[in-house]
Formats: sequence, C-alpha cells, structure tokens
Amino acid sequence: MVVKGTVYLVGAGPGDPRLLTLRGAEVLQRADVVVHDRLVSEALLDLAPSGAERIDVGKAPGDAPVSQEEINRVLVDRARTASTVVRLKGGDPFVFGRGGEEAIACAGAGIPVEIVPGVTSAIGAPGLAGIPLTHRGVASTVALVTASVAIGPADLSKVTTAADTLVVLMAMRRLGDVCGALIAAGRSPDEPAALVSSATTFEQRRVIGTLETLAAKAHAAGAEPPATLVVGDVVDLAESIAPSAERAPSSATDPAFGTLHLV
Repeated sequence: MVVKGTVYLVGAGPGDPRLLTLRGAEVLQRADVVVHDRLVSEALLDLAPSGAERIDVGKAPGDAPVSQEEINRVLVDRARTASTVVRLKGGDPFVFGRGGEEAIACAGAGIPVEIVPGVTSAIGAPGLAGIPLTHRGVASTVALVTASVAIGPADLSKVTTAADTLVVLMAMRRLGDVCGALIAAGRSPDEPAALVSSATTFEQRRVIGTLETLAAKAHAAGAEPPATLVVGDVVDLAESIAPSAERAPSSATDPAFGTLHLV
C-alpha cells in the first residue's frame, strides 16, 4: 500500500501546555489525526484543526484499555490515509514513553517518522520545584528510573549508588516501596528526598523529607499522581531556590494558564 503521510511523535511536556515546543505546535496546527495520551492538556488538543480526528489511547496505572500493539496499528493505518498524524505523548516520547516502540512499528511499515522532543517530567518537575538535578560541588551525575515496573533492591542496584541524584517517575502509588527499596539497595535513610506531584499544573505540590520519612509526609499532604521522586543532596537546595514551590507554580496563577495564543 502506498504511504500517504508522516507520523510525528510529539512530546507534550509535563503538564503546562505552554511548555510545548514550537515545532510541536507547528505540526499540531496542521494535523489530520491526533492520537493522544490521557494526561495531555485540552489546550494542546485545541491547537489541532477543528476537523482533525482525535483518538484517545490514554492509559492509567493498572488500566490500559488500548494495548500498545493497537496504538502502533492505529498510527500505521492512519498514516496510510492521512497526511499528518500526530502522536501526542506526555513528557518526552523517548523517556519512558514507549515512543521507541511506536517509531520502530512505523518505520517497519515504511511510514516516515519525525521525533519532536518534549520536556520530560524528570526535568520539568524538579525544576519547577526548585531542585536542580546537578549542582557544582553537590551532584554531577543523574539517573532516571520508573516505578511503573517492579522495583526492588536488585532492580535498583545498577543506579542506586552510581548516581548523585536519582529521579523516579510515576512514583506516587508505590512511594513507600520505592523508598524502602532504595534504602535496602544502599541509599541512606536520612538522604534528602522530595516528591513533586502534578508538576507545572494548578495542583502542583512539593513535599520534602528524607527517604525514611517522605512516604508518610506525602500521604499526609494528600499528594496525588502523577508524581516524581527526587533523591539526593540537591533536594536541600530547594528552600533557597524556591521556598514557596510546595504550592502551585506561578504560571498557574496566570489567567492564560491552560490557553495557548500562538502568533
């Protein structure tokens, strides 16, 4: 079958729609089809033409009504009949987003693919919370892991003590287990740790403690997923950089939050 279109794997960023890249906005504005994740902002979907087909393939932890194989098939099928197919993914397509699988499926079917990077929550969430992942004299190495797969001391042994700063994505639902596994794998129970939930949105919250105390503090504070865990001495810098970041970010107080006006 003759290929008609191109699939664009677009990173939507961590929450605030204004963190979308200009290239992402460009392809969305001429999309024929938008295949999107559950947490993608409506403001981003509104960038697509009114007649564009919108396909929700969102997944929640423990609930995946649309399989990855089906998502791959949809992208390939739509690209054979439409010129511009945008796969709009939270964060960055290639950071725990299964974008690699989608790109391989499209390429294997002869479908052109363009990757449009996005701001991953692994960087955006700590940044909005005032936590630099690296800092001279404090941290020079960073490791990223996800709590969406089985996490135990053995799973973390390769990165736990090898990196100064550890970032764990999708951490809220298993926060106590993750913190316990990190301690069992060699991190100190007294090491500074922070949880940033609903980063860059109205609901952003930052909770700071130690690996030993963070889970109880986060639950007491009512933190909700999605959430990012940051472990390391850089957490101690947060109060100097952003002492108020336990509340919603300043962008959320802007009346234009959630609405994009592109020139």
